[in-house]
Amino acid sequence: MEYLSQWVVKEINLDLEKAGKARLLQLNELDEIRLDAYENHRLYKEQTKKFHDKMIQKREFNNGDKVLLYNSRLRLFPGKRKSRWSWPFTVTDVKAYGAIEVASENDTKFKVNGQCFNLYTEGAFIGKLETIYLSDTPIDA
Repeated sequence: MEYLSQWVVKEINLDLEKAGKARLLQLNELDEIRLDAYENHRLYKEQTKKFHDKMIQKREFNNGDKVLLYNSRLRLFPGKRKSRWSWPFTVTDVKAYGAIEVASENDTKFKVNGQCFNLYTEGAFIGKLETIYLSDTPIDA
């Protein structure tokens, strides 16, 4: 019986020492591939964070400022031309890392990320209105 199993090993040309070294080499290659994937993932995360941070606008708000709140859930309602900016709120407190506490007209307070706000200027100057009538145009002779 033992002789037959040795014959099969010779027939397959399986050397246990060679197979062990090959398996160890495969494990080392797998380790290197895993480390390369980890490094690529780290580089991708750094680039993504850099791009994201570049897109964030620096906004500073002070207590008492009037701001408009962007309502991102408004897209569920029909109508393209419906404004997504909610009426002016008053800033009551500016928290760390961009969180802002605002109060509505009926003194309801809530906290929102500062990126969702835009400064509101009351009575913004639109420009000088000029009326030109076609009947008053000078005729060159």
